[in-house]
Amino acid sequence: MQPVNLFHLASQQSQWLTVRQSAIAGNIANVNTPGYGTAEIEPFEKVLNNQSVSMKATQAGHFEAGVTNAAFAVRNENGKNSVLPSENTVVLENELMKAGDVRRTYELNTAIVKAFHRMMMLSVKG
Repeated sequence: MQPVNLFHLASQQSQWLTVRQSAIAGNIANVNTPGYGTAEIEPFEKVLNNQSVSMKATQAGHFEAGVTNAAFAVRNENGKNSVLPSENTVVLENELMKAGDVRRTYELNTAIVKAFHRMMMLSVKG
């Protein structure tokens, strides 16, 4: 059986969510650090747009989509948020909302993978 591209995509998104959560945690940890600039990861949609998808023949008449690996770039958001007197750009409320968004996205990702896995198992048993 050939690997399913959905599982690869879900795995990449999970890795992206892990990196984003680490950046958010770093922002929260440095909320009182003078001069610290908010770090953010590029959106997952941009990561997907930077990847090339190519078709390759495994057998006559069959094709499989291949996706190349991409690094998740960390960017600094200096100037995007209001700068505090300490010249720190971290807004705790924004970081907590981002952390909640990461949690919801991870739960959705996991639910989709579980449903797809269940569907595949039922089709194999049937």
